[in-house]
Amino acid sequence: MSPSVRNPLVERYASPAMAALFSEEFRYRTWRRLWVALAEAEHELGLGAVTPEKIEEMRRVQDSPDLERARAHEKRTRHEVMAHVEAFGEDAPKAHGIIHLGSTSAYVMDNTDLIQLREGLRILRKRIVNVVAPLSRFARRHASLVTLGYTHLQPAQFTTVGKRACLWLQDLLLDLSDLDFQESELRFLGAKGATGTQASYLELFDGDEARVRRLDEIVTRKMGFDGAYRATGQTYPRKADTRALSPLLGVSQSAAKFAHDVRILSAFGEIEEPFGKEQIGSSAMPYKRNPMRSERINALARLLITLLQNAPLTAAAQCFERTLDDSANRRLAIPEAFLCADAVLILQRNVAEGLDVHAGVIARRVREELPFIATEDILMAAVKRGGDRQALHKEIRRHALAAARRVKEEGAPNDLLERIEGDAAFAAIHADIGAYRKPERFAGRAASQVAEFLAAEVDPLLERHAALLEPAGEDDVRV
Repeated sequence: MSPSVRNPLVERYASPAMAALFSEEFRYRTWRRLWVALAEAEHELGLGAVTPEKIEEMRRVQDSPDLERARAHEKRTRHEVMAHVEAFGEDAPKAHGIIHLGSTSAYVMDNTDLIQLREGLRILRKRIVNVVAPLSRFARRHASLVTLGYTHLQPAQFTTVGKRACLWLQDLLLDLSDLDFQESELRFLGAKGATGTQASYLELFDGDEARVRRLDEIVTRKMGFDGAYRATGQTYPRKADTRALSPLLGVSQSAAKFAHDVRILSAFGEIEEPFGKEQIGSSAMPYKRNPMRSERINALARLLITLLQNAPLTAAAQCFERTLDDSANRRLAIPEAFLCADAVLILQRNVAEGLDVHAGVIARRVREELPFIATEDILMAAVKRGGDRQALHKEIRRHALAAARRVKEEGAPNDLLERIEGDAAFAAIHADIGAYRKPERFAGRAASQVAEFLAAEVDPLLERHAALLEPAGEDDVRV
């Protein structure tokens, strides 16, 4: 017996909904529905060979393809589409002679791909909205909690925990905007024929171009699309894959940045991802609480970025009306990209719903850095009271270096403000030094920006997509 190989994206990470969308069952049921839609359109346009009786027979079995029988046909014919034509014809023998009439393989294959792209984007829209919701709650809850900001990964001016969450939210909103646009731009291939000229359909309809145009329109409408690409070869433009997958590339970047931040904050002891009561952080070190979910987000986001290179490379390599070197790779890369993006967003939602904020650690780290952060305001205040800017800058620098040396080498508290308070050069502001010990003074408009951002952009989005929102934890990580 041969060993069984399973795809971890399906078995461990992605949702059953996304796995079902890219399953063989969905693919081949959709092929049959496309053949039924084509037959219905041909009948509606007066093609005598396509009768209501034949169409009804096709409809009765369209959702129950026998995959094993189709595989047996494919083993013999070496042609996947014709194998399924034969299997469909066996299930609907009266219709056998009109199945796939006028079409080429791309009619079912490419139109199914476009349906999967559309439905995949819709699943991901729901995923993104359900990450935005808990992050918005988190941002509102911690809008005023002052924390260290970082530039160059070094302590900089203060921000708030809520404001930092808004940076994560802003990325997701950009992804959602891109997704909405790309879905609106996605069109159907329709019925275009072997080289995109619809020559076979023109022959079927005795040269009547109007009926051939209507055939394309009717099939497109029946399959739920508003329009079809007007200029195609046998396949739809492969650039459409690059465009439709671009929101997934955005998701990979947004989720990876979020996960990197959480991992670093975890190392600082400020914020940690959720950790189960019986979860094991390390097989060797029982005390460890490793950010495993965030690390998994980064791992899957990295895979997703590499998968998404396939679409532009394929579009660039197409020759004339079509080549077949876009088939096997797309069959792998497109489903895996959607499964991967799905898994990433499920994980991101899970982490966002359970972020554990350690306010005490955050406050301690703020206190340690506050004297350094305060020096710019102290310098400006002293100059406004008549001090010499250059001389005072020199004094602050001398005190700052001494305080930093004391902190780093002796592990002692930061006494910079006490040093300044004892320096006669700053006598004019000694009475005001206490005001510079308040962290919120150095967080700018962070808290106000949180409220403004949520009210102007996030809340309206969540209201608009209220039907997509799920109860917390309903789609939790599977492993």
